[in-house]
Amino acid sequence: MAVVDVDPTTLHRARPAPALDADDRGRLLRGEHHDPHALLGAHPGPDGVVVRCLRPHARSVSVLTGPVAWTLRDEGDGLFTGTVPGSGPLGHRLRVVHTEAVVDVEDPYRFPPTLGELDLHLVAEGRHEELWTVLGAHVREQEGVRGTRFAVWAPDARGVRVCGDFNHWDGTALPMRSLGSSGVWELFVPGVGAGALYKFEITGPDGARLERSDPMARRTEVPPATASVVTDSDHVWGDEEWMRRRGDRPAHSAPLSVYEVHLASWRPGATYRELAAELVSYVSELGFTHVELLPVAEHPFGGSWGYQVTGFYAPTARLGTPDDFRYFVDTLHRAGIGVLLDWVPGHFPRDAWALADFDGRPLYEPQDPVRAAHPDWGTLVFDLGRREVRNFLVANAVYWCEEFHIDGLRVDAVASMLYLDYSREDGTWTPNAHGGRENLDAVAFLQEMNSTLYRRCPGIVTIAEESTAWDGVTRPTDQPAAHGLGGLGFGLKWNMGWSHDSLAYMAHDPVHRRYHHDALTFSMVYAYSEHYVLPVSHDEVVHGKRSLVSKMPGDWWQQRADHRAYLAFMWAHPGKKLLFMGQEFAQGAEWSETDGPQWWVLGADHPGHEDHRGVQRLVADLNHLYTARPALWERDGDPAGFSWAEADAADDNVLAFVRHASDGPPLLAVVNFSPVVRDDYRIGVPEAATDVWHEVLNTDAPRYGGSGVRNEGPLPQTATAHHGFPASLSLRLPPLGAVWLSPMP
Repeated sequence: MAVVDVDPTTLHRARPAPALDADDRGRLLRGEHHDPHALLGAHPGPDGVVVRCLRPHARSVSVLTGPVAWTLRDEGDGLFTGTVPGSGPLGHRLRVVHTEAVVDVEDPYRFPPTLGELDLHLVAEGRHEELWTVLGAHVREQEGVRGTRFAVWAPDARGVRVCGDFNHWDGTALPMRSLGSSGVWELFVPGVGAGALYKFEITGPDGARLERSDPMARRTEVPPATASVVTDSDHVWGDEEWMRRRGDRPAHSAPLSVYEVHLASWRPGATYRELAAELVSYVSELGFTHVELLPVAEHPFGGSWGYQVTGFYAPTARLGTPDDFRYFVDTLHRAGIGVLLDWVPGHFPRDAWALADFDGRPLYEPQDPVRAAHPDWGTLVFDLGRREVRNFLVANAVYWCEEFHIDGLRVDAVASMLYLDYSREDGTWTPNAHGGRENLDAVAFLQEMNSTLYRRCPGIVTIAEESTAWDGVTRPTDQPAAHGLGGLGFGLKWNMGWSHDSLAYMAHDPVHRRYHHDALTFSMVYAYSEHYVLPVSHDEVVHGKRSLVSKMPGDWWQQRADHRAYLAFMWAHPGKKLLFMGQEFAQGAEWSETDGPQWWVLGADHPGHEDHRGVQRLVADLNHLYTARPALWERDGDPAGFSWAEADAADDNVLAFVRHASDGPPLLAVVNFSPVVRDDYRIGVPEAATDVWHEVLNTDAPRYGGSGVRNEGPLPQTATAHHGFPASLSLRLPPLGAVWLSPMP
């Protein structure tokens, strides 16, 4: 767009043009015409080329063809028409005279459709795996002209128009064309580039006028503003080495120690770029292999922690631009740290400017309002039986992994998707075609999502938050499961049973723990039914559940000792590890999304800072020992990688087990969840190549804040058989402490 000076001598008056059909004119002005390009732009006429444009705020409009300007006739309601000499495409521009300025602009209605038949076919079939490249707003060049192609799926709309800061939020002049049965509407708008704000004005099937943000927007305004933003990436990735080797070892047989982070509150006020520097340094020091981000997709209400998403394709603008987020991921990768993302395909909020009743009718949600309502969160569920909706979500999963190099998705609330009767009373749900409670559409969606991701994105992992005993969550989709529907195809599953049982055990006073010993041992009954992650997540430290250290009974010393022993038990137990921020240094308060972690307790001016730093040192040592010892991770899914050394000492609050590597030294973990020192405690061990063992970790060490009870020097194993092993060790067990031991090389 250019502001120009007008030379009156170049102006010619265009000849009259045939009047528009009254019905066409009415639908065009109401924003209800399916093919505005048939009416607007330049078209062959009986006496030349008929040019018609819709410019409701213009005083006059002229057609520029070379050095000549042809003034069009004002036909009212912002319509300007005329016939100019010629017989073919004009390649013209428009000179638009406003009260305050004169501008030369390209005519949007002289350009052919920018979407091909194959793209539209794949959209209609629900099989477009790169949907974000077709729908949404894309800066591009069309016939040598720079602009933005807008495209949106709105099959029930009577008409769709584009409005934004480039047309004073009045879409009258920019109606979009319908591209047939695909339900897609499209328009190339010259002169609009990255940074422009926009929405879609939709005329619903009942004639109501709706204003919606773009479901495929790849950038948004900072909430509470709700406009979509045209974006274009110029980030140059530097993580080639990471991307090349991240799939060298499958996740279930690789070390995976995850630091779960809510980015907006980890350092309140920090941007993606600031967080990149600080988080890389912190996570590297503590030795975590990955960070897992609570949802970063755009969400209007910060208090939802990102779990009520309105912009599924846009990293939240609260922390920066999409390229800033790319920089964040890139920086972590170049430091050798993987990035997992919490992903929420189970529901979406009812905000009137977003997905709900998008084109005037339920589109992304089921038509039946009872089925559409999520009973727990006041949100709407996706209509997973509709192929275009499944495509929207499957492509979204691919989008995060391909466009932002995300290494894996933790899929939220899988159980709520799998069961038709989830949180629903009798009479409020309908059985599936076989009379069962399984949601067949959700099963098919999850299988398609996992299959597509693993095919397209080598080295990624998908992780299910699935809270029931659904069979085959981490089984390949082509393998059978008890329900007859096949595996879901996830790589890992959160072991929420382990979290519930073990934390319930820890909450008991040690004198009562003997009656609950099976809460710690039961997890090994089903440990190999799936590939598991052991999570101590954000859900465990909010809403009155207290922080991890505050769950422990006793005084402050006992709480910290229990906290340390529990973490050592967790890190030695089969399964990958996940710990939510703040728990790595035993903050006392439960998490608040407004305040974030209590970093101040680590400051030298805080009287108890060494107590917290001791726990932090332990977490770092746990991680570094964990990644260095294959016995702790390479056989997580293999029963031969674990054996009990002591499972029945309930009266002592003691348990011990051995982790075995396929080729390397074993590791013996012994935990004493009683507050007394146990001397000369005999534990059976496998015969090793050497008959001398030593402590590699002791949670009661003074550097961690413990009392210093330890096993001095090398520990000779004796030929005394014990607990089914041919040899044994005599140990000194610290109070509320854990020790790890390994044969000396």
